[in-house]
Amino acid sequence: MNLDSLLPNLGEWLRGTGPESDVVVSTRIRLARNLADLPFATRATNAHKTEVISRAKDALAKSDAALKLEYVDIPSMPVLDRQFLVERQLISRELAGGLDGPRGVAFDPTETASVMVNEEDHLRLQVLRSGFALDEAWQDIDRLDDALEQRLSYAFHMQFGYLTACPTNVGTGMRASVMLHLPALGLTKQIDKVFRALQKINLAVRGLHGEGSRAFGDLYQISNHVTLGKSEAKILGEIREVIVTILQYERQARNAIMKERRQAEHDRVARAIGTLGSATMITAEETMELLSAVRLGIHLHLLDSIPVTAVNQLFIHTQSAHLQKLAGHNLDGEERNSARAKYLKTKLRELGSHK
Repeated sequence: MNLDSLLPNLGEWLRGTGPESDVVVSTRIRLARNLADLPFATRATNAHKTEVISRAKDALAKSDAALKLEYVDIPSMPVLDRQFLVERQLISRELAGGLDGPRGVAFDPTETASVMVNEEDHLRLQVLRSGFALDEAWQDIDRLDDALEQRLSYAFHMQFGYLTACPTNVGTGMRASVMLHLPALGLTKQIDKVFRALQKINLAVRGLHGEGSRAFGDLYQISNHVTLGKSEAKILGEIREVIVTILQYERQARNAIMKERRQAEHDRVARAIGTLGSATMITAEETMELLSAVRLGIHLHLLDSIPVTAVNQLFIHTQSAHLQKLAGHNLDGEERNSARAKYLKTKLRELGSHK
């Protein structure tokens, strides 16, 4: 597969559509699965891992699932291509570089579904949906899981459920996460209070790229911790209830900003546009923070010259690997900061927002 062909497209998680998309960027559900007669990936030999890949590819090729997934080999990929897939949310950072031996990923052309092979578990199934779409994402991944289980024998215990390499995933093996854009809660100093409340009810808060990543651009992933002893419906219901509450908090904070400091917020958005359109060097982190202000400005109707889909594209195209793919060659840190500034200036000029 030529990964450059993905460049013009927005991955499903950044399409800017779907329910509640002013706050909810995307919904993701992952399922951890292992083959019953082979050692878990953490103890498997390369021969075992090769066998996992062979069976997974065969099951995917013969699957009746609506989504046809194409497999790509990770170890044979250049480092830049691996990072590119991480930025598009198709693989984890662990699969990209933290594990030895045979491993890969299969995904569909719309980037809605992917199956990581030989990450922490033999298989990590994933479905992404734009906006707040837990039910739709669950239906998609349940269909994909059923299609694979017709051809693969999963490790399953009648009492404990699906068996996984990490005990925290035993049971349903499901991680449901919702990516939220919460700039107003940050501006009104309420974000920490919300996160402390989430931790008390065993929900995890992570950054853009999952566990261990920092939150840039006011983007946060909220997901379940516990999979054992709860059904999929129960987990989804708990996540849904919490996200609905956070949506209310964020929108209340946005309304308060517009009532109490509209002019100041308008100025902040204008300055963000000005910096993005005039800088000669800019880091990825600063870019995301400024784009966050612009995205909020669009949804507060303080800015009408830029569509939100364009901002979403800038979010991803200014990431390190995407930027180098667009340039056609590797760039060091200073070169990336310069190329990023040039790219932003060009794109904003095309949109007519910077004179």
